[in-house]
Amino acid sequence: MFTGLIEDLGTLRDLRRGSESCLLTLAGGGSLRDFVLGESIAVNGVCLTVTAFGKDFFQADVSPSTLEATTLGRMGPGAPVNLERALRLGDRLGGHLVTGHVDGVGVIVDRRRRDNAEIFILRPPAALMRYLVPKGSVAVDGISLTVNAVDAHTFSLTIIPHSLSRTTLQFLKAGDQVNLETDILGKYVERLLQRTRPEAGGSAIDLEFLAKNGYL
Repeated sequence: MFTGLIEDLGTLRDLRRGSESCLLTLAGGGSLRDFVLGESIAVNGVCLTVTAFGKDFFQADVSPSTLEATTLGRMGPGAPVNLERALRLGDRLGGHLVTGHVDGVGVIVDRRRRDNAEIFILRPPAALMRYLVPKGSVAVDGISLTVNAVDAHTFSLTIIPHSLSRTTLQFLKAGDQVNLETDILGKYVERLLQRTRPEAGGSAIDLEFLAKNGYL
């Protein structure tokens, strides 16, 4: 589990391809050290396992399914990446709960300046639109961000200078692809509501149900 608060900007040193998988070798920016073999680390929002490490690098395997669902296989040597180690119990949750399980790949539609902020317009896969709500949370390449507005096919983000300078957002432009993870709470709520529908053998959630169970 992660928070979406990026700890370091790293660099992809090498991407060694297998028949359907790959092995990543990454260098941290200097603030991430003392890796533990087998620990989890989010690379551009993708939860990976450290399989080997040295003084200034670590390696992680990427499975075929992860390559298909994320942008990791489309990177080249020298590409910057967002890095975050797993959340420890007792840490401050400054962002939101991020699992590192990417829901889909989105596209930057537009980027423009507005006073001290950068406005990003993104188009996610259509299936993810229902999880995006104004002032809700979304992880973009592992960065915990607040959704500014939502329309039929896109959503927008307002990025402050601090977030821009400390993440890969500073390098993104229209046409670039990003990993998206929607808020896990919304997915759980959707699943629970599906199980309470009468056609699924459950009970309908209506005003009578809410009053009977003390919500009204």
